[in-house]
Amino acid sequence: MTERFFLYDDSEETKTRFVSFMGENQRFDLAIITTTRYYGKKLVLNMLSSRYAIIGTDDLEEDNYLETVFELNSEDGQELREFLYEII
Repeated sequence: MTERFFLYDDSEETKTRFVSFMGENQRFDLAIITTTRYYGKKLVLNMLSSRYAIIGTDDLEEDNYLETVFELNSEDGQELREFLYEII
């Protein structure tokens, strides 16, 4: 058996915020992870849909980014965007 070649194998302390809120059409259950990686962006996990993205303010300004990544309609995407602007 050949030896495994790791590109990296690091451990670090992170800060995780768990947030659940009810939007107009659906519930959002999120885990927002702050880490020293990803150039200051946050790792946002939607625990209901099992989808995630690395998000910064530049991503929030990109048209339809959240809607595509989290498979949301435009109204739900806007609700999520407004919440994330508060914390990112």
